[in-house]
Amino acid sequence: MTETVEVRLKRMLMRSWRRGTKEMDLVLGPWAEAHLAGLGSAELEVYEALLAENDQDLMAWILGQSTPPAAIAGLLDRIATFASQRLTRPA
Repeated sequence: MTETVEVRLKRMLMRSWRRGTKEMDLVLGPWAEAHLAGLGSAELEVYEALLAENDQDLMAWILGQSTPPAAIAGLLDRIATFASQRLTRPA
């Protein structure tokens, strides 16, 4: 039985909010809520690969402390920009 798009998006959203660290929850969760439903199938594949990475690597890549794999670098850059803008908005 194949997974429907709706079920896949729900699973990916939950995985975005329930990482191993609270920091990554707060980076990936809001981004997923804002953008996940608008991704095409190829981008969903990239996001799924990103979700498979460990939080320590993701955080180092987002903070620019190391270089992410080319396959996820573009999407990770978009996520980092989104997170940065959220954190720097005036209250």
